[in-house]
Amino acid sequence: MKAASLNAAFRGAGHPIPCLASFPFQRRGVLLDTGQIVCDALGFRKCRVRLGHDSDPLSPDVSAVRCSVLLISLVLTACLPDRWIRIQAQEPPTEFSVMSWNLEWFFDEYQGDNHSALAKEKSSPSRDDWNGRRDAVASAIASRSPTVVAVQEVESRRVLWYLTRAIARHHRQAYREFAMESEDHYTEQDVGFLVRDPADLLSISHQKQTRAMRRSQTFFDLSKHLFGVFSVPAGDRQERVTILNVHMRSRPEAASIRQRQARLAHHWIADAIAAGGNVIVLGDFNTEETGDEPRPGTDLGILCGMETDAIDDDLVDLTRQLPAAERSTHLLGKHFDRILVSQSLLDDDPAAPDLVFESVSVLPALAIRAERDDPLRHWEHFWEIPDEERDLSDHYPVLASFRIR
Repeated sequence: MKAASLNAAFRGAGHPIPCLASFPFQRRGVLLDTGQIVCDALGFRKCRVRLGHDSDPLSPDVSAVRCSVLLISLVLTACLPDRWIRIQAQEPPTEFSVMSWNLEWFFDEYQGDNHSALAKEKSSPSRDDWNGRRDAVASAIASRSPTVVAVQEVESRRVLWYLTRAIARHHRQAYREFAMESEDHYTEQDVGFLVRDPADLLSISHQKQTRAMRRSQTFFDLSKHLFGVFSVPAGDRQERVTILNVHMRSRPEAASIRQRQARLAHHWIADAIAAGGNVIVLGDFNTEETGDEPRPGTDLGILCGMETDAIDDDLVDLTRQLPAAERSTHLLGKHFDRILVSQSLLDDDPAAPDLVFESVSVLPALAIRAERDDPLRHWEHFWEIPDEERDLSDHYPVLASFRIR
């Protein structure tokens, strides 16, 4: 964007021109520390420059040069040859990590883009309430810095953009956000991805049933799902990883629907698993299963591939690696949220660098802010609970790490 256009955009929105000197810019796969570059260039080697907001006090020196800083930052990041810019060195990645987190009605306060009564009811009551919750979630994610964050129960890609801006503004971590509108018009909830370097998201997509599949009554639509195909550097090559982010039908009485949804999901990914691809299926499965092994005929068992005769299309539930007492991912003690992986992500190829599973953990401390919320109070009086006490979600993040070796 040209400086004049950027200037006009910010003034039109009623904001001062932002000082971009300490904001991380991305260029050709490297992070440019433009803040230090501009300060050095202008002789303000000790100035404290940061992204400007109405509430951010700026020193007199910085206020005097804020427009110059903006223009020079844009020139440096868009025009000058890379050899003219001092860049932060980046070490080759040694880990790829994936987090799954149901953010529980992660809706901002604006209701003009909501149509269902339920979506409007579940929106944040005020801008301050939304800002506080957004920033708290941003801090929780930034504390672990996963390569990919798969989220459920989000309003739209727009709120994910607000979230990535908060992560960048407060924690200097650069995430990109991706989502597609779901077909759940009752809740208006979507699922999405946040992605940071060194991973690249190559594509996102929704899958559908054929007419024959619908007539068979064997499957049931996954109204909230998203495929992402990622490229991850591993040594001198790129590993491709397919991630299916799902939010399945809730409540125990919906088990038969979940079984059909699980059958549909496995149908979509079975060939990729059998071909030796790196496949991850994660999200809020809403499963009632809690045992050490998936059981045939259950939603989890079907999703893991137990319904087919072949074993080369199976998935492995990583939460089985945890002690039983550490598997709960929900306020009610349920094991709703899972990360399933193909065998290729468990086996180390000695002939080439690849991704190999290293660890998995459930992280209730990221969601619980004081004591664990009382369930009834959490669901019926969520916004009446003081900020410092209110849990961020009734679900807890699940994090899986893979070593690049």
